[in-house]
Amino acid sequence: MDLERLSPRNPVKKESWWTVLTLAYQSLGVVYGDLATSPLYVYKSTFAEDITHSETNEEIFGVLSLIFWTLTLIPLIKYVFIVLRADDNGEGGTFALYSLLCRHARISSLPNFQLADEDLSEYIKNSGENQRSLKVPGWSLKNTLEKHKFLQNMLLVLALIGTCMVIGDGVLTPAISVFSAVSGLELSMSKQQHQYVEVPVVCAILILLFSLQHYGTHRLGFVFAPIVLTWLLCISTIGVYNIFHWNPHVYKALSPYYIYKFLKKTRKRGWMSLGGILLCITGSEAMFADLGHFTQLSIQIAFTFAVYPSLILAYMGQAAYLSKHHVLESDYRIGFYVSVPEQIRWPVLAIAILAAVVGSQAIITGTFSIIKQCTSLGCFPKVKIVHTSSRMHGQIYIPEINWTLMLLCLAVTVGFRDTKHISNASGLAVITVMLVTTCLMSLVIVLCWRKSSLYALAFIFFFGTIEALYFSASLIKFLEGAWVPVALSFIFLLIMYVWHYGTLKRYEFDVQNKVSINWLLTLFGSSNLGIVRVRGIGVINTELVSGIPAIFSHFITNLPAFHQVVVFLCVKSVPVPHVKPEERFLVGRVGPKEYRLYRCIARYGYRDVHKDDVEFENDLICSIAEFIRSDKPLNYSPDPENESGTNERLTVVAASSSNLEGVQIFEDDGSDKQEPSSSSEVTVVAPSPRIKKRVRFVLPESARIDRSAEEELTELTEAREAGMAFIMGHSYVRAKSGSSVMKKIAINFGYDFLRRNSRGPCYGLSTPHASTLEVGMVYIV
Repeated sequence: MDLERLSPRNPVKKESWWTVLTLAYQSLGVVYGDLATSPLYVYKSTFAEDITHSETNEEIFGVLSLIFWTLTLIPLIKYVFIVLRADDNGEGGTFALYSLLCRHARISSLPNFQLADEDLSEYIKNSGENQRSLKVPGWSLKNTLEKHKFLQNMLLVLALIGTCMVIGDGVLTPAISVFSAVSGLELSMSKQQHQYVEVPVVCAILILLFSLQHYGTHRLGFVFAPIVLTWLLCISTIGVYNIFHWNPHVYKALSPYYIYKFLKKTRKRGWMSLGGILLCITGSEAMFADLGHFTQLSIQIAFTFAVYPSLILAYMGQAAYLSKHHVLESDYRIGFYVSVPEQIRWPVLAIAILAAVVGSQAIITGTFSIIKQCTSLGCFPKVKIVHTSSRMHGQIYIPEINWTLMLLCLAVTVGFRDTKHISNASGLAVITVMLVTTCLMSLVIVLCWRKSSLYALAFIFFFGTIEALYFSASLIKFLEGAWVPVALSFIFLLIMYVWHYGTLKRYEFDVQNKVSINWLLTLFGSSNLGIVRVRGIGVINTELVSGIPAIFSHFITNLPAFHQVVVFLCVKSVPVPHVKPEERFLVGRVGPKEYRLYRCIARYGYRDVHKDDVEFENDLICSIAEFIRSDKPLNYSPDPENESGTNERLTVVAASSSNLEGVQIFEDDGSDKQEPSSSSEVTVVAPSPRIKKRVRFVLPESARIDRSAEEELTELTEAREAGMAFIMGHSYVRAKSGSSVMKKIAINFGYDFLRRNSRGPCYGLSTPHASTLEVGMVYIV
């Protein structure tokens, strides 16, 4: 399954129906594995202890009616026809909604935001409208959110809660899916044998599943869609057989009248059973979260014409069978496999296990993706991200998260040893994510879609009421397993918020302790300080987007020398899913031209794939060279009142891989190689035989540069040949004396522990240790 053409750089043509249908077929394996396997455990979880199965069939018909209307209202109407439209340039999920809100109101949690970020192609807002007009719908809400920092923090926490529940679902879904699939063994052996076989088999399958993650989804992706399609055909065929063979009148139970009769008869027990019925929509959020891999139309077609009717037929078939079988030998016999004809139970068991593995794979991959988004937006410690495919967009593997999920999943499986408690936990996680989506969507309707507040109120009242009812039914089972997602989410939320809080405080310290431009002028103007310039390029990694970081002065103080070319590099994330390569870099000068000090800001979206270091280095040097070539001479006049250096003029420069008309870099071992004569060339051949690398900048044929620019390019060439050194800060963050106890705990213990056990900056993870300098600094926040 090739998802390369699904990236924003290769959009799918809307006019090709064959392409849309192909994508709809592929989405079955990636999006619907979890949702398709829900018939394995819904009825068993619903009838666990809360309600009984009586001769009148009022309970089974009421449950079927609830399942039908839940599937119709939540996945079909809410997600397929409403939520899928709230995409962020083709991307979906909780962070996509939060990103949309951040762009339409200044509530972003990213500290290094620049006005230049709003000029990005994907930073789309409603143009042509006066954003501050009182007549624009949502202006008062926008103004309220921008004024109150507390509301902004609450919105961030809400998004993080939804994210944490998705991670919790990544622990619970593999456990319940595989457990329910393997439960078919109980019909072929005694209960004494079954209790010693089921858990070891489930654990073995889970260990195998997580152990294969490092190979990447794409290696087995081509079989995912056929497995889920076969499973859907299997359950729908069995459903049709059971309907006609056992109770052809079961369709009457689709009437909402049976919901009324069910709740009237069962009362509190019926309300508590909603936690089991809720599981019929587990996996619905994947339709929105995986939107970036497919198209809105393909996901709508797949669900409406394949998944939805198959699930309805499957649930109707089970209800038809149970309506004629009231005497059951044991409680577990009300599960899925009892309604499967005995002759085909083993093939169905095999297909169910494969479908459960596919569904588990989808939620695991989704967990990796959402962790990456959190890391990009500064809400999660930096972890090692491995891209398992160079061709397929979004296929990643995170070792630390993978093994953590596996251990937690095994702990849940061995700890509970049945689907009842695991289903209670999974239900609470699923409905919490849906409630968060409903809340964020109501804000999107007003702030982004510019609709009246009445539409938002109607949306949150209708769907929020339904979901709140399910949420209360799940929460009442807190002690029966529902505490698991709450505990997991609390731990992950604490990690995310402490990291985000510490990152903000560290950035504020950097801003407050920037070195003044006057200090820099004094440094260059004085000959008594003994500071020398050495050959090469010094890349100083900083979080600042303007001004001179304190790490630079700290470096000069301890080592009174720096390179002939200095680059202040800031690799930052912006609240868009992708940044086009031609808009990747912002380049400018720091101080006068002759100082050879440059600022380079590399911007990435929260779903962008970071390049390897060698390719990034070439793009970095080429962006500076292109800036030098296209820069207009400008007399530098420092502003004595502006000591932060914020008067820098930054220019958008395309990455060399996408800017074929710009400056290109060529490196070789110094042998004589001829480049096309149609281009201008700036080159330096070093006389020393010890220098093996030869660097050349090839300019466009039409390029015209003045003498000073040519000299600057020549010096950049010499510096590149001499090599690059990477200066990175090694920070020690401590809370100020007199800070509150909570702040001291969060900074001195929480953030410090996370910082020491997280990865370094996203750029420089694999830079040669011999070329890396770490400068230690103490941050008092």
